Amino acid sequence: MSSPANDKLAEDSSVVLANSADMYAADNDANAELPPAVESSFLMTYRATGLGVYGAVLRFAGMPLEKIALYLNSAQVSGNNQLQQAIRLTFADSSVGGAGSKWSFAAPFRVVGPASIVAWFLQYSVMGFVFQVCDSALSNALGVPRMPYGPQLMEDPKNDAPPSSSAGESSSKSYVKAALAPAMAGAIESVVANRAEVQRYFGIQRFAQMEKSLGWNAFGRVLAPAFVANASRNFIMSSTSFVMTPVLYRQFFPQEKKSQTSLFWFGLGMNVFVGNTVAITQQALWGRALDYAAAGGGARSISYGAVVREGLKKEGVSAFYTVPKWASRVLMNAPVQGTLPWFYNEVLPIAEGSVLGAFKQAYFAITREKQPSAALPSSNIEKIQCES
Repeated sequence: MSSPANDKLAEDSSVVLANSADMYAADNDANAELPPAVESSFLMTYRATGLGVYGAVLRFAGMPLEKIALYLNSAQVSGNNQLQQAIRLTFADSSVGGAGSKWSFAAPFRVVGPASIVAWFLQYSVMGFVFQVCDSALSNALGVPRMPYGPQLMEDPKNDAPPSSSAGESSSKSYVKAALAPAMAGAIESVVANRAEVQRYFGIQRFAQMEKSLGWNAFGRVLAPAFVANASRNFIMSSTSFVMTPVLYRQFFPQEKKSQTSLFWFGLGMNVFVGNTVAITQQALWGRALDYAAAGGGARSISYGAVVREGLKKEGVSAFYTVPKWASRVLMNAPVQGTLPWFYNEVLPIAEGSVLGAFKQAYFAITREKQPSAALPSSNIEKIQCES
């Protein structure tokens, strides 16, 4: 029969062993590696969330610029002084005393509903997340490297492994992936964002009337009018931000001049002078397509052929590309999209290690609760028992 002293000693030993097991498990957690699939999914989610918050904040702050750009790329302005006409339409307060009778600096922000805030967040987060998923899936399927990210952009391409005998085939696959990934990302981004963009263009009440008149099914209502032009524009911008900018910067930018500052300006320059130079034609097509859909105060399905022919007949190439249209598009898009490569590759990685470490601790804490208590090595148990 055991004595009270022995019972007390056994109880104390059990507590010490339990606490030591927890400490041992915690130490192991700090050094353990997450399953590759879990770590990859978390990092993609972290990066996508960061892009979503960054994009939503800057897009809301830039609403006046966006409205000016939308009007400049529509049929509502024409002839001389198009920029002045667009500014007047942007700040016209139609809520007081009739349409356009009074100016208000708050007017461009009044068209922003909760759907737009959510859509902005989803637009950039989904764009980043979907591109990462597409990039990863296509890279695995085709057996080619993923797009360079973060510190990889600062590496010297001269240190890359020499090309193998199958380099030609690998390059062809890389080109295919470089086109497919942003195309898929751009289309999915438009599924998320186009409806809210159309709502901001027409206003909440006018767009609701158009949806009722069109009588589209649920799928059509999700895509909203002018989806094709919107997806084409997003494909161009996704290619610029996630493919052309990082690849060209890593491969061709002078190694001795690579830095966070140079990446910022390089990304901005690619957006202004490459991406937007092409995307402005699709932006103009999108705006004119919406005007075509709302012609006569009603609502009708869009014929892109008719939109293009009508625009060229009335204004020639200026219907889809002018310096003011390009400049307005740059004002609207460059603050977010132009700085996206810098934010994605230089700002997000700063906190990536700390956030991943916190997630790792939470992950192992949760998995440890679902499993039997961690066992200490026998040598540790004997040592603790002797000390007790």
